[in-house]
Amino acid sequence: MRNYLLFLSLIFFLFSCSKAPDLKFNGSDITEARLNSSFELTSHLGKSTKIQDFEGKVVAIFFGFTYCPDICPTTMHELKTIKDSLGDDRDKLQVIFVSLDPERDTIKLMEKYVPSFDSSFIGLTGSAGNIKKIASQYKVFYQKVGDGKNYTIDHSSAIYLIDKKGNIRVRHTYGSSQAMIISDIRSLISI
Repeated sequence: MRNYLLFLSLIFFLFSCSKAPDLKFNGSDITEARLNSSFELTSHLGKSTKIQDFEGKVVAIFFGFTYCPDICPTTMHELKTIKDSLGDDRDKLQVIFVSLDPERDTIKLMEKYVPSFDSSFIGLTGSAGNIKKIASQYKVFYQKVGDGKNYTIDHSSAIYLIDKKGNIRVRHTYGSSQAMIISDIRSLISI
């Protein structure tokens, strides 16, 4: 009988210490890829900024450039709508825009561009080397196209969702439904 009680106690202990059930995401679950989310870039407010600054919040991070004529402003507008739709949980989401064009996207320009979508959004920039490093970590493709002042940047356009501990968990491609993204953000908020 004593061994039986010990066995039951051990089983109870193991189940109580096990992980929460795996979440099912609408976007691509990239948790197991264990991408490196770390960065140290400069915000549009001129402050040194790291992923650790957002611990306890879910982060939606998007890579683009301010001169982008279509995908970037559309995505930023969608992120504003997504954040607003969270209601009382809107402050549990931090939206970050990382510039892939540090040559033109100065802090002064980012200071105007990023808050025009939402005053809580944060724009980040840095040296070309720092941008290349973070883009590589997140597996973001980008390439300068053209010469002179009117060049453009071809780039992958996904939204990455990072959990409250700073782990990259979900990737949503351009055109994903807002409802699917909101559902994934709510799942990450809940853990």
